[in-house]
Amino acid sequence: MIDVIDLKKTYGTLDALNGITTTIREGEKVAIVGPSGSGKSTFLRCLNCMEDPTSGSIIFDGVDIADINVDINIHRRHMGMVFQQFNLFNNKTVIQNIMLAPLHIGIQDIRRKRLKNFFIKARNLFTSNKKPLHEIHTSEEKLRQDVRENAIRLLKRIGLEDKADVFPSTLSGGQKQRIAIIRALAMNPKVMLFDEPTSALDPEMVGEVLDLIRQLADEGMTMVIVTHEMAFAKEVATRVLFMDEGMILEENTPEEFFTNPQNPRSKEFLSKVL
Repeated sequence: MIDVIDLKKTYGTLDALNGITTTIREGEKVAIVGPSGSGKSTFLRCLNCMEDPTSGSIIFDGVDIADINVDINIHRRHMGMVFQQFNLFNNKTVIQNIMLAPLHIGIQDIRRKRLKNFFIKARNLFTSNKKPLHEIHTSEEKLRQDVRENAIRLLKRIGLEDKADVFPSTLSGGQKQRIAIIRALAMNPKVMLFDEPTSALDPEMVGEVLDLIRQLADEGMTMVIVTHEMAFAKEVATRVLFMDEGMILEENTPEEFFTNPQNPRSKEFLSKVL
């Protein structure tokens, strides 16, 4: 699904990523662990080009999305991203937050097709070689209704349908993060990227967020998770990447990584966190 080839990211003289090569396969749950400052979050943000790589390739569904000539916004539709700090819009209600991206993109697509059809019709008036019109399967009004129904369905899934019309400032950290997760799910992504999704939460709220991620894992969602929750990584991940100094120093199954680490730096790290 995602092939990363010799990925590098520099900030001035700092090499944040130093030649990462790996493959994330469909259905995998990849946990990225390592010390602070090792490049984990930078790697995750480069995967959907929120950070532009300095060099290297990121092949997602056959397209190098690191290529500056590629419209990254089209491909980001298929990558859900969940941040440490929730990133909800505080001036919008919960349901408006969830509806925002799918509604905006859906309306853009409808209007783009309408505009193309206008020019096709005009061209067809003056040629015998008629071009077919683009099919538009819904109206903006129907789209809005469908997006809202899906948002309510997702809120029911996490037991927060009663929070649809409140503002994020009234919610607990755990509630905000669960809503951030279903906001990403509203786009029906092929892969979910989690950047330390529990690091900003009080300990009592961590469990409810991890439970939701665990559910998604059980349903077969492809995931890449930067996390400090070692027990969670061991339980949920199908593969663990250990990073330090902008490089992947070890990758293995959770069983092998946590019981029999091979790299000296991995051994040192695990001795301090387990």
